[in-house]
Amino acid sequence: MSAAAAEQQAKFRTRPARREDAAAIARIYNEGIEDRVATFETEPRTEADVLGWFERGYTIVVIEAEARVRAYAAAFSYQARSCYSGVREFSVYVGRADRGRGYGRAALEALIEAARQRGDWKLLSRLFPENAASRKLLSALGFREIGSYERHAKLDGKWRDVIIVEKLIDTDPAETGAERGGKR
Repeated sequence: MSAAAAEQQAKFRTRPARREDAAAIARIYNEGIEDRVATFETEPRTEADVLGWFERGYTIVVIEAEARVRAYAAAFSYQARSCYSGVREFSVYVGRADRGRGYGRAALEALIEAARQRGDWKLLSRLFPENAASRKLLSALGFREIGSYERHAKLDGKWRDVIIVEKLIDTDPAETGAERGGKR
């Protein structure tokens, strides 16, 4: 780690989210909803909505700097069927004024580790093709783009495509097909 990166990292901390972070998480998510670059959601979320995430067992980590939550990452159930119990969908959001400072990367790295600790084997998500910053971050952290859904849903009356990404966590290559020549 470079000296500049170490200095930046010393300025913030990563930790599991707490219920008292719900208002800050809602604020950050609502900025993402308003910006229309990361979600199909259009209705703002309340603190009570985010508190429900804790009750539903979401894994949530936050980045805190200067005693304020600046970013968060969350993982939640992919499907209700038990065969998918180790597959989790995820999202990462950074406050509008705090983007480009490494908070998103730190939050996602912490979420990957939390998923590993939970025993999850895959994280997956969907993102808008034009979200270049997220695509670059995900690629840097070992996520692969596995395809796209065309006309996945409408946002503000317009059809939007999404790119599907996934990351296998601590897997045995023999279980993924890599030893049989499969692509990872």
